[in-house]
Amino acid sequence: MGHEFDPSRIEKFAERLGVISNRTEETKKQRQRRGVDGVDRIAPEGQLGSYPDPEQWHDWVEYESEGLPKEYSVVPTACFNCEAGCGLLTYIDKGTGEIRKIEGNPEHPGSRGRNCAKGPATINQVKDPQRILYPLKRDGPRGSGQWTRVSWDEALEDIASEMRQTIKDGRENEITYHVGRPGHEGFMDRVINAWGLDGHNSHTNICSAGARAGYAFWQKYDRPSADFANAEFILLLSAHLESGHYFNPHAQRIIEGVMEGGQLAVLDPRLSNTAAMSDFWLPTQPGSEAAVLLAMANVILEEGLYDEQFLRKWVNWQQFLDEAHPHRERTFETYLDVLQETYADFTPAYAEAESGVDADMIAKVGRKIGTAGSRFASHIWRSAASGNEGGWQVSRTLHFLSVLTGSVGTKGGTAPNAWHKFEPEMPNEPPRQQTWDEMQLPPEWPFAHYEMSQLLPYFLKEGRGELSVYFTRVFNPVYTYPDGFSWIEALSDEDKVGMHVALTPTWNETAYFADYVLPMGHSPERHDIQSQETHAATWVTYRQPVQREYAEREGEDVDRTYEANPGEVWEEDEFWMDLSWRVDEDGDLGIREYFESPYRDDEGEESAGGGAADEREGTVNGGATDEHKESASDGTADEHEMGVDTADAPQMTVDEYYRYIFEHEDNLVEAAEEKGMEPLEYMKHHGAFEASQNDYELHEEPVDPALLEHEAVFVDEYDTIHRVLSADADVGAAETEPLDYDGDAFESRVYQHDRVALGDLEDVETTVEGVLVDGEPKRGFPSPTGKQQFYSKTLADWGWDDDEYTIPHYLKSHVHPENIDYEAGEMVLVPTFRLPTQIHSRSSNSKWLEEISHNNPVWLHSKDAARLGVETGDLVRVETDIGYYVNEVWVTESIKPGIAAMSHHMGQWKIDRDGDGDADGDYDEGGDPYGKVTVDLQDGDSTWGMRQQSGIGPFDSDDPDSARVWWTDGGVPQNLTHAPHPDPISGMHCWHQKVRVRPATEDDYYGDVYVDTERSMEIYREWVEKTSPAPGPDGMRRPKWLKRPIAPPTEPGEDDAWFIDGPIGRENRWDAERFGPQRDE
Repeated sequence: MGHEFDPSRIEKFAERLGVISNRTEETKKQRQRRGVDGVDRIAPEGQLGSYPDPEQWHDWVEYESEGLPKEYSVVPTACFNCEAGCGLLTYIDKGTGEIRKIEGNPEHPGSRGRNCAKGPATINQVKDPQRILYPLKRDGPRGSGQWTRVSWDEALEDIASEMRQTIKDGRENEITYHVGRPGHEGFMDRVINAWGLDGHNSHTNICSAGARAGYAFWQKYDRPSADFANAEFILLLSAHLESGHYFNPHAQRIIEGVMEGGQLAVLDPRLSNTAAMSDFWLPTQPGSEAAVLLAMANVILEEGLYDEQFLRKWVNWQQFLDEAHPHRERTFETYLDVLQETYADFTPAYAEAESGVDADMIAKVGRKIGTAGSRFASHIWRSAASGNEGGWQVSRTLHFLSVLTGSVGTKGGTAPNAWHKFEPEMPNEPPRQQTWDEMQLPPEWPFAHYEMSQLLPYFLKEGRGELSVYFTRVFNPVYTYPDGFSWIEALSDEDKVGMHVALTPTWNETAYFADYVLPMGHSPERHDIQSQETHAATWVTYRQPVQREYAEREGEDVDRTYEANPGEVWEEDEFWMDLSWRVDEDGDLGIREYFESPYRDDEGEESAGGGAADEREGTVNGGATDEHKESASDGTADEHEMGVDTADAPQMTVDEYYRYIFEHEDNLVEAAEEKGMEPLEYMKHHGAFEASQNDYELHEEPVDPALLEHEAVFVDEYDTIHRVLSADADVGAAETEPLDYDGDAFESRVYQHDRVALGDLEDVETTVEGVLVDGEPKRGFPSPTGKQQFYSKTLADWGWDDDEYTIPHYLKSHVHPENIDYEAGEMVLVPTFRLPTQIHSRSSNSKWLEEISHNNPVWLHSKDAARLGVETGDLVRVETDIGYYVNEVWVTESIKPGIAAMSHHMGQWKIDRDGDGDADGDYDEGGDPYGKVTVDLQDGDSTWGMRQQSGIGPFDSDDPDSARVWWTDGGVPQNLTHAPHPDPISGMHCWHQKVRVRPATEDDYYGDVYVDTERSMEIYREWVEKTSPAPGPDGMRRPKWLKRPIAPPTEPGEDDAWFIDGPIGRENRWDAERFGPQRDE
């Protein structure tokens, strides 16, 4: 099965008219000559445009055919209804000071003035009649719906007091900040390091950990950045024309690439809108994707379509032969032979048997990829990598195609995301925290990418630890995570969770079980900066509270953002600054100093030269060079650069924080000067800035001699340039005395260095500074060899030493057909696909989005529907390992037989507390009458039931649209019925699962949910048994070279936290039976 799409009659007619390029005849040479510059701009110079001129934004007048002219102040900000960070323009009525409408920002380099439905719909969230406007404190049992309004001062003091005592008691890692979508670049990392604790948790392991791990094993960088606009062939394991990361900016560039003659292939068991617009649709059996990708690699290898020079220079083939084939001659020719032998069995015919996709189609796509060469672009973010056990091998095999074709980081290829990410230089960076919280990164998952957040309820139930203060921000695990009822059980237990603080603009299912609900602003109501890898450039956008900015434009003084926002809605940045200041009330904890002004002295006076950008040679974007940003700094700031004596400085303001960052981006400083502005002023006015363009092949950049001066440097047997971190280390043939390089002498000294075998370095701490490529020191990649890691010695050293782990390979999924009894009615559930108009629970409270998308039926192929005797609209019961849910069916040919699919996003609920069908909690607890249904929760001692009591309908409010609600359906919360499936290597929750679909019984109602949390705990323990726990080599918790959030120091003498017996920042629960005696014993 497979589909190749020919041009339609409309497309052929457009080709003849010259409206689009002739995709069937235009040559590669012609396409390369035209490039992206051949794409027409939205508004060519001299013609009418769709947006007001930025110079007129503060005094913009719109004329209408009916009514008086409207005077606006146009203030830019950034969208937060997905992770793309697209630009927005808010039109503030000068008469009322209210936001009247929201459009795209043409100054934004990523979105370029274009937005999906979620961007303009932000105004619905701002004007939501049932949003939370004031701080609330629980006034009854947790989860009872009883709340009392409190002041910000009272909330801050209470929370700070609890945190202060916890830190003083040495239980610092009982404080956890748990975030779903950060939407910022490093702000909270800085805050948590200032607190001195390993308290960062995220949602990554229910999102993208599988794909991240697969990319990371190649090159440490864990996300792709595809140059779609310049690609000749694009392969997507996603629906990027309609959803996913970062679909609006990416969709624009995919379209541009296709319009320029490129072709598109999609692997997806669903006929998504993206697949429908592709040239090749390959509807794979869930979990078979790696087999298909390796079959394409087989075609490229067998037909000689690979890039020999890239493989020779940039792949760790020497190490692979030494470790996996020690009896073979170590030559590049041998490596090519071994490659062909290794993948000989992965034929298109084998892939067809595994996937159901036609072998000829697989081979054809493989040839297209090989022919595209360095202009092959690919992308995966969740999809198969998030759905399957071993899904990390899906992204790893996809990247293998980029390596084979030499399209890593090239024009039209796929680069590491970090090449296209803005990294801010922040004021007075605190040192990195020095503990390891096993509640975030437990020993069982040493390769997890990243925190095992989906298992937190089970860790709490097992007694692995407690939480003293638990912050949830843009995070709603009761609804979003698998087995939300186990989250309710954990959050309701005050012995396990001492104080739960929910930071949220709107009510959500998790906030119902909090102690404080603190109203935070939507995207036009708070500060942030954000940068995403949307194309081969680096940009940063500035999210700002637009009504505060408007008030300040009008000459008003605004001390705190909640003074300008609706009600007392605040923002996270100022909240964390104020909270941190209060936690360290007298400065004795060493926290307050990192929140002192970098510009003002103890009398509040501006200091001369404070924060001005100075010369920073050898840096990128004003920060440490490339990947060294993560580890080069010891976390201390140069006081002379700060410009003030911070010992007695007042508290830093949010403007000062961002002023400092923007003043330390050289290109931004220059652009601002050209307009007669300060950098902060420039960003407030334009909302975004592109710091660099055409960022290609950065691995080929020469090594900066300055990085290697006065250090012991040597080249190992695999051409990797190492720098010894301690001058007294014994590395055999390598010299370790400080080497004094200057100018030209540097290169000759490196060339003359004796080679050192890696085996001689086992007890030596080094860092990789580059690769010697044909005699030239190159930057390379931040991996252990500086090259692309075809072979992972790391996985081998940690016990995963079979070929199916150490090299790109095919791991059969937990939902492989061998594990599914189709004759007994079992099917594979694919619950991961997104819609373009919703985003988890974050897009709730938007009437426009809810009107467009408000239900999530179960997709069934017509053959399966006939077998079950159901039609579109009929109810079915979908039974999982721990329960079931009841939903309607949508019968379609757009899904493979044997698969049931159901989107997330819908099915949010609020609690009927007295049986009258309404959510009766104080302060309109529940919110979102446009999308949330009212339910009755039934708790039966580890068994939970949910039944909808009322649906969606018209309601009374100040918004006249509330009386016009015509839909009644709010969807079904399927994730409640999903058991935990943590991948044993990546830690990714494997979303695909075996289910049984049956016609609903007469006792079933739409939206019914039943779950057994005791059975969920049993399944959690079954998956734990699949792991290979730490310690690894030398008693390590995790390989140091892999990324992790809020990483402790890695330098010798400061790296105790990396060892299995290192400090954990909470009560010591050392398991001597598992890990052996502690080092100090």
